[in-house]
Amino acid sequence: MGAGVVIAGAGQAGFQCAFSLRTEGYDGPITLIGEEDWLPYQRPPLSKGCLSGKTDLDAIALRPAAYFQANRIALRMGRRVESINRLGLRVILDDGGEVGYEYLVLATGCRNRVLAGMEGVSYLRTREEAAALMDRLETAETVTVIGGGFIGLEVAAAAAGHGRRVTVVEPQARLMQRAVGPIISEYFRAMHARHGVRILLGTTAAGLEGDMVVAGIGVTPRTELAEAAGLAVGNGIVVNAQLRTEDERIFAIGDCAAFPSRFARGMARLESVQNAVDQGRCVAAAICGRGADYAAVPWFWTDQFEAKLQMTGLSNGFDEQVVRGDLESGKFSVCYFREGRLIAMDSLNRPGDHLAGRKLLAGSGAVTPEQAADLSFDLR
Repeated sequence: MGAGVVIAGAGQAGFQCAFSLRTEGYDGPITLIGEEDWLPYQRPPLSKGCLSGKTDLDAIALRPAAYFQANRIALRMGRRVESINRLGLRVILDDGGEVGYEYLVLATGCRNRVLAGMEGVSYLRTREEAAALMDRLETAETVTVIGGGFIGLEVAAAAAGHGRRVTVVEPQARLMQRAVGPIISEYFRAMHARHGVRILLGTTAAGLEGDMVVAGIGVTPRTELAEAAGLAVGNGIVVNAQLRTEDERIFAIGDCAAFPSRFARGMARLESVQNAVDQGRCVAAAICGRGADYAAVPWFWTDQFEAKLQMTGLSNGFDEQVVRGDLESGKFSVCYFREGRLIAMDSLNRPGDHLAGRKLLAGSGAVTPEQAADLSFDLR
């Protein structure tokens, strides 16, 4: 039997690639290498259910250990790929071990941006960090969150739900500015304020005070391994439409991959479960000889207080927006258009709109702004 597939990174993308290889009928060796000691697990619950107390940390594993054994997926947890020998088709691990490959999949993910020169700040990306935050929330009276993106606001909502006094510090003019339009930003600002969260927009942190400070200021893709191996990088590991690097035996998927996207009208790098899952499936199919261009519709979600916000498409560059539904009811969608064509939709507590939007964007997006705003018009 040949050297098989080596997957560097055991997060959602890496796990999905291994899982899909087996469901696609791949019978060769699969080695899944992850830096953390835990079985591959889901990250979204860390800032959602786990912090709020609704989800136990022991319930977030993607599959039990028996699954990997039964499906002959060799786990190398607590290990890191240190370098790639492209000529020898081998990866070298941090303990000096080597694993040969026929195909290598880079699913190295991202690392947190950190606040330079500030000690005592908590971050949230790993299971260990979530456990530490949960412990600190037990005794903290005040919580300051630096960053008003998804992670920061989910932490703020969880802390407020525990009865803590919460302040969010955001340097941009509005919340979640990278991901949503101004209507959604303002709705979430007002919602957090109703729950007692103090929001400071256009403000930067000059120092630390209070019981507990959490930073959610974004992430950077982990490209060092690819760059050291001579592969192209640029806001991620650069891949083509089938998610291959310039080395035909090496793919990159998930948060670390920069890929061509019609939704971004150029190169994109997306940090989402959907993107990780769909790219893992895409590469598994390619390895099994059924390759196709990656064309999945991007979608995301966030849970904060009573709001479930589901986003599809990429709204950057919209020139028209229409509201479908009633903002006061807490159940509405914002549809974004560019040159008369639907490019994205943000749906608050309207899952039917979200699913319809994904289908529209997978096709031609042929709905007018007038139709989108008309609740009597069936988006399906």
